[in-house]
Amino acid sequence: MRVPDDRDGQRLDNFLLGQLKGTPRSLVYKLVRSGQVRVNGGRAKAERKLVGGDEVRIPPVRVAEEGERPAPSGGFMAALDAAIVFEDARLLALNKPAGVASHGGSGISFGAIETLRALRPGQGLELVHRLDRDTSGLLIVAKKRSALIELQALMREEGGISKRYLALLVGRMPDGVMSVDAPLHIGLRQGGERHVQVHSAGKPSLSHFRALERRGGHSYCEVRIATGRTHQIRVHAQHIGHAVAGDDKYGDPAVNKRLREQIGLKRMFLHASTLEFALDAGRAPYALNAPLAPELLEALDRLA
Repeated sequence: MRVPDDRDGQRLDNFLLGQLKGTPRSLVYKLVRSGQVRVNGGRAKAERKLVGGDEVRIPPVRVAEEGERPAPSGGFMAALDAAIVFEDARLLALNKPAGVASHGGSGISFGAIETLRALRPGQGLELVHRLDRDTSGLLIVAKKRSALIELQALMREEGGISKRYLALLVGRMPDGVMSVDAPLHIGLRQGGERHVQVHSAGKPSLSHFRALERRGGHSYCEVRIATGRTHQIRVHAQHIGHAVAGDDKYGDPAVNKRLREQIGLKRMFLHASTLEFALDAGRAPYALNAPLAPELLEALDRLA
């Protein structure tokens, strides 16, 4: 199979997932790891960037026919359709609910992107970035290949996309902006679970926390991140002794239990609220916003 020119620069794994729609992600990665996928006659890693004109050999794989594929439930599809907060010819922005994965895999049949594709068959939707499953808020999906390339380039560029989160942090944060410049390293625990920690061998990571108001001995904060590492806000918040409320991986179980009982906080209080960027080399500015989920507003109101 020849790589089309408009797929120049696309990762091999993403190219294969696009060509083998309906095939489990785990199988696609297994084919690559075992050397059954060849690029220009040689083995290649999943992250290899393809070039227009490359020849990709894909072994015979039975792809489920459209009618055979399980579909997301009608209720879930309707909920995600209602969660679209912005759309134009190039992209759409989803106010992703907490508990919804950005994409399927690891036992999750349908993430946000699979469900949007079921809602919009034939549109060629592609995730620009990801949000943790337990984080709510803005998730950007490209409708055009050109928009995907430009947005991903902005994601890699320092200051290319301004990201603002809202979070409830445990304890009283000091006044002013607290900047956390601490490298983050991803490790794996038994069972393959990712666990991130501050470590000198990690990647540079920078977060800026600012308390907006204090309630019930805790701090409702704005967080701006200069880098986009896995679990960055959650680990940086833990590092400074003010974990994200409701975080069952990096937070305090006793505090989480108390907040669940006192204010009904049954999820992590972390929300991607605002994204600002410009396409067309700065000529087309975007300022996208996603309102706080009702359950977070209600929990905040109960926090006297």
